[in-house]
Amino acid sequence: MSDEVRVETADGITVITLDRPKALNAINSSVATALGRALRAADDDEAVRAIVVTGTGRAFSAGADLKAVAQGDTLSDADHPEWGFGGFARQEVATPTIAAVNGLAFGGGCELMLSCDLAVVDENAQLGLPEVTRGLVAAAGGLLRLPQRIPRAVALEIAMTGAPISAARAYELGLANRVAPAGTALEAARAMAATIAANAPVAVRESKGLMIAAAHLDELGDDAWAANSEVRTRIFASEDAREGPRAFAEKRAPQWTGR
Repeated sequence: MSDEVRVETADGITVITLDRPKALNAINSSVATALGRALRAADDDEAVRAIVVTGTGRAFSAGADLKAVAQGDTLSDADHPEWGFGGFARQEVATPTIAAVNGLAFGGGCELMLSCDLAVVDENAQLGLPEVTRGLVAAAGGLLRLPQRIPRAVALEIAMTGAPISAARAYELGLANRVAPAGTALEAARAMAATIAANAPVAVRESKGLMIAAAHLDELGDDAWAANSEVRTRIFASEDAREGPRAFAEKRAPQWTGR
């Protein structure tokens, strides 16, 4: 585990912090390995109900460490290349993930944000895919995920001009869930994570999984409704589905088991 990635877990929330401020939290294979394995460990921990990814200093992440690239670095975990860039771009994580974008998120940094389910963005942050200005391409999921999150014409503009957008514009487009006052993105992301963590974990995970799958299905088609029925069956068979109504009737807070 790299000392450039810090992990803290408390109250059902794991915070993973990229800690290379002098390098603007750029990603090399060491950071990718640590980030990917921290995500895997948190996702495998039944006590963890939300994951926050953030950075230190003035950047969330400036993306790929180009010095490392010049030396042949893969920017991924050598033992888990299937996880993709940063150990995250192609890793399936069932636990809800929130990007606390504390500063600039360019290139691969923006793609790490897009790998998360939700995003809380500092009011002074800037986001973008500047790869084309360096003769490169946003191949860590940015070109795939961005047009799913925002209008295609705007996604094309961001990708083809390489120009950054502001936090306010990201929120306006629906790319960010919240814009936080300067210096409070992590605090706001923790609050959002706490709200998620207070809910039934099985229901939250199943809801996330179905919504992601539904994005690629015909909402009136048989495949979509079969997936919906499978989720409904699993949820109504869970202990949490019995505990929720019981707690409501007894006027007390539910005690979720995650089963």
